[in-house]
This record gives sequence, structure tokens and C-alpha cells, in this order.
Amino acid sequence: MERARKRTTSRRELARNPRFEQISPDVGQLDEAAVDEALADDPDDLLAMLADLTGATDPRLRELAKRIAGRLYLDVARRGPTKPRGTGRLAELPYRPDRGDLDLDASLDVIAAARAAGEAVDPDRLRVRAWSTPATAICLLVDRSGSMEGRPLATSAVAAAAVSWRAPADYSVLSFGKDVVAAKSQDRTRAVEQVVDAVLALRGFGTTDLAGALRSAREQLARSPAGRRITVLLSDCRATEPGDVVGAAAALDELVIVAPDGDSEEAEELAAQVGARLVTVAGPASVADALCRALDE
Repeated sequence: MERARKRTTSRRELARNPRFEQISPDVGQLDEAAVDEALADDPDDLLAMLADLTGATDPRLRELAKRIAGRLYLDVARRGPTKPRGTGRLAELPYRPDRGDLDLDASLDVIAAARAAGEAVDPDRLRVRAWSTPATAICLLVDRSGSMEGRPLATSAVAAAAVSWRAPADYSVLSFGKDVVAAKSQDRTRAVEQVVDAVLALRGFGTTDLAGALRSAREQLARSPAGRRITVLLSDCRATEPGDVVGAAAALDELVIVAPDGDSEEAEELAAQVGARLVTVAGPASVADALCRALDE
């Protein structure tokens, strides 16, 4: 399994961003009013800078950036509906006054028995016919084999927050290069802030085993009882390790590919081969909305 520390970034390196001195006027400082102003002016640039600041050499600046980045990434991610989507079907369900029409066939014996005994009908034994929508499980795959700083890193962190917001009870986040590492497994509970921190700690390096990552997503989703299981692949889909990528992708229930704007040729090809949905994003500010559109199609 790949193990590596995220490289820390000096103040001199961070100052290459023209907004840095405004955001951090002195060592160990982060001006939140300046952060809000920069967010309104250019959200992609600000979210990318915060991702870099979470790797700052200055420990106080690093911790301040983590706290603010975590809050902002969650705010950006909380867009669109959160209720599970999927193909509804008529099902027999336990009675509830607002749930649907009473299923007479399924409830007749209960009603007859109560009348024969001179007792009130037990509502807990009644059944209704109502539309049931399956629960949704999501596995997010984050490609860490390329650049994992600035916009790509911030985009990955916002995507993780968006997935946790969309399917809070049933999601996983895996990062992959040559090997796959879980920031959160499907059947484990972990605070979303910790998941975002784990993504922000990723370091880009290594080759890309895309087929292995897709197989890992299928294994994660197999642990879920949900009726709808979606793999979200955040990648340019440029595999550099051998493997049957098309076969692994075709074996998934649903695949949504999120590719970078201007670098989506391989992603488009894979989507066409397996019938996946494809969206492209320019930066972290647009990934949550793009995911909502793709997941609701």
C-alpha cells in the first residue's frame, strides 16, 4: 500500500498566489474577512488556495486553514436535493396515515380477526400500497496519481463532502494511484470533517490502476443493502497500469465520471464504451452542482 506524507509548503511558495498576503498578512494569521471577500470574487481560486494552505509549513496557519477549509467545503457541497433518488415502485408497506392507500387484500385477515374478537384493529398490522424509492449508496473514487494540490485537491475535498451530504448513511471515499486507500469505508462511520481532512492530506504521485480502483468500488458497494449503488469516478481516466478498465466499469451498477474541463478525452471514451454518465468541472466551486445533475439524470 502506498504511504507518503503530504509535502509541506513554505510561506514563500504560498506567496506566489497574489492573494496570499491579503489572506495571511503575517505568520500564523488568516484573515477570515479577506477569505470571505476572496470567496465572493473568485471561489475556485480561494478554495484552491485553502487546499494548499492545509499543507503549509507554518503549523498555526495550517490548522486555521483546515478549520476554515472544512467549513467552506461543506457549505459549497450542500447544494441540491439530499433525498435518495431512484426508480420508484409500488410496494406493500406498514400502515401510516400519510403513506398511501390501504391495501385491502393484505389487511383483510387482520380486520376480520379484530371484528370477530370484538377488538379494535391494530394499525401496526395493517398494510398500505405506496410508492417506494430505493435507498442510495455512493462510492467516490478520487484519482490521486496526478497533481494533488490547488484546484484538483480542493475539487476532490468538495466532492467528498458532496457525496457525504447526498448519501450520509451509506457512502465511501477511496483514493487511488497504484493502490487503493480508504478515507472512509462503506460500512464504517466517520465524521465528514475527518473524511475531508483525509482527502486534503492526499499527495499526488505514482501510477494509475484504474481497473483496480473500479473493482474496489464494486467491493465497497457490495457491502450496502441499498437498492441503488452508484460509483462516482473523479479522474481523467488515463490508466497507466495494466488491467481491464472497460470490464471493471461495465460490472458496476451505475457509473458517473467527473473529469476535468479540457482534459476529458479518455473519460469521454470510457463513458461511451460502458454507458456511464459524464460531467466535466473547471474547479471545486462547480463540482457539487455537477454531481447533483449527474446523479439526478
